[in-house]
Amino acid sequence: MQFNTDKQTVDELNLLGKFRQGSVYHLFNEVKTRGGEQLLDTMFRNPLLDAESINQRSKVFSFFQQSNLSFSFDVQQLNIMREYLDAGTGKSAFTTITSLLTQKLLSKLTRDERYKKSVQGLQATIVTINRCHGILEVLQKLQSPLADRINQLLRVLSDKQLEKLRNTDIYKDLPVTLLAQYAHLLKSRFPAEMDNLLQFIYELDLYIAVSNVARKKGFTYAKALAPERNVLQVKNLAHPCIDKAIGNDIHMSEAQNVIFLTGANMAGKSTLMKSIGIGIYLAHMGFPVAASQFEFSVREGMYSSINVADNIGLGYSHFYAEVVRVKQAADAASSGKRLLLMFDELFKGTNVKDAYDGTLAVTEAFAEYQDCLFIVSTHIIEVGEALKETKNIQFRFMPTIMDGARPRYTYKVEEGITEDRQGMMIIRNERILEMLQTN
Repeated sequence: MQFNTDKQTVDELNLLGKFRQGSVYHLFNEVKTRGGEQLLDTMFRNPLLDAESINQRSKVFSFFQQSNLSFSFDVQQLNIMREYLDAGTGKSAFTTITSLLTQKLLSKLTRDERYKKSVQGLQATIVTINRCHGILEVLQKLQSPLADRINQLLRVLSDKQLEKLRNTDIYKDLPVTLLAQYAHLLKSRFPAEMDNLLQFIYELDLYIAVSNVARKKGFTYAKALAPERNVLQVKNLAHPCIDKAIGNDIHMSEAQNVIFLTGANMAGKSTLMKSIGIGIYLAHMGFPVAASQFEFSVREGMYSSINVADNIGLGYSHFYAEVVRVKQAADAASSGKRLLLMFDELFKGTNVKDAYDGTLAVTEAFAEYQDCLFIVSTHIIEVGEALKETKNIQFRFMPTIMDGARPRYTYKVEEGITEDRQGMMIIRNERILEMLQTN
């Protein structure tokens, strides 16, 4: 099974994008190795669906955040080691030593550098193995949640031949026979174990990088609950990519699984919805979240409709694109999956009367799917009045406070339906009518 979402949701929440400033991926991408980056990619593209697995991964990140360990490996040496191990040799010791003798002879007669690379590769491997052995012993003493993995790797490195390799003085001129012996040992006897060791180092890179971000940002870790609980309980939730973002509390359950959100433009509705979506996504990855407390029932997917645009290529108007998006969400909700669905300003591409009727009808219909969580925002506050008899809808708004003739936004969620109608006042403040009259 896979966490269900789509490109529109991923783009609206700005989740991916290695080089995209402001993306959630960019925020956490402080890894140093290519292997660590590949792991980061994999985790971002494959949120987890099992509460136990999510909580276990969060436990690992939390451990590294508390232990404050640094990534002590030399990235260049890791790359040299990887290249050395990938450069195959013969399966037999005789073939290996013959190959190295040929390389050494060619290095003296020509500019062939294969022998030099073999020596450097072995040196980098010995240094890396020793460094890894050291951090494994530290992690063992700290009783990390990776205990089984650590003990297994330490057992491998306690092999007598690998111990001899680790104690080799890399600054001495090693004889070809010893180079061949070690090459055969690493590439023919322990190739899978060496791959596993490098993979563990890449994982360390990821764990340390992500936990460092969490420490610097003051993030915490979510607690995953069984899907059947159908709850989302969050305190002080903020957008992780906005500095000094205002936090909000969110409480949803099967009895109140719909948030009907109102507020003026710029009051923070879209940012709040994005914060919730990003928080849910990161929580399913087991990653740190921008909240002081975060408990959630595992979802099977998430869909948003926040920045719906027209599609000239398909001949879609803005309104029709909104209708198509709502239909996609309806198909997803009716499939029986436990989802989070978010709609910002439903049907803003049509007239007020149709937008009112459409928002009311769709919100009432969605409210019947109590296995899902819904957040619907709108400018049309009259819809809220018509929905007040629907028991599982909670009403929240983002207030606007007027400082004289100027609006000020708290970005704090309050209970109820907004009564803000400052649109015309803002138009007057900007002197738009005077500009049009003078022209």
